Amino acid sequence: MTRKKNCSILENDIYGSEKGEKQMAVILEVRDITKSYGNKAAVRGISFEIEEGEIFALIGPNGAGKTTTLRMISTLLTIDSGFAALDGIDVKKEPAKVRQHLTYLPDEAGAYKNMRGVDYLKFMASLCAPSAAEASRAVEYALEVCSSLGDAVGDKIGSYSKGMVRKLLIARAVMTKPRLAILDEPTSGLDILNALEIRKLIKGLAKSEGMSFLISSHNMLEIDFLSDRVGIIDRGVLYALGTSQSLKEKYTAANLEEVFEVATGENKN
Repeated sequence: MTRKKNCSILENDIYGSEKGEKQMAVILEVRDITKSYGNKAAVRGISFEIEEGEIFALIGPNGAGKTTTLRMISTLLTIDSGFAALDGIDVKKEPAKVRQHLTYLPDEAGAYKNMRGVDYLKFMASLCAPSAAEASRAVEYALEVCSSLGDAVGDKIGSYSKGMVRKLLIARAVMTKPRLAILDEPTSGLDILNALEIRKLIKGLAKSEGMSFLISSHNMLEIDFLSDRVGIIDRGVLYALGTSQSLKEKYTAANLEEVFEVATGENKN
């Protein structure tokens, strides 16, 4: 189930007539979600939406609340207050159902080094696919996604470079063609060429499959290239939301790093 987009006040303020009347299918709706650890507030009532086929990025420094937000949406953490729904399914009330329609790839994710790449994909498909036939289709699709590995997909993962492992993991993450793929720092630690290939892969999946992505990163220059829209988060607060270009225009900035500096600075108490 999808619904038509009703732009938030924050987005209308940023986009004005650019998007105020545009109606799009909303895959993920997040409204005023919060999370605290003891007396420390990690996420302070943030709201945003992600449309079908959109690459949405949360950017900010380490400790800003990005990963906590991703983990709440992916059902790994319970939302303290507020509301989130994936394709109309309440994340807090129906987490098992939500997990059928999304995938989450954390920054620190790894793979079994003693397994061959193709066997790892088969193993993971057997865990998440509801039938043997669907598992087979998932593996076939994953192999297409990571086809740049070539014959190395038959080698043990322990022989892979970090870039090769990341390609395999992203193939695993999208093998079931989820409605939403959540990727935490998808190119962290990769060299320029491998990072570029991962970015092109994500953009290609969004365009060809209509897959939606929620990406977390502290690399704002990379996100400038990759994302359709950006949310700037710091100290658990969402300070700005919009396209990269609209944000740069709004804050008279040359890049997203400057946007972050101005947007978060002018809202500090």
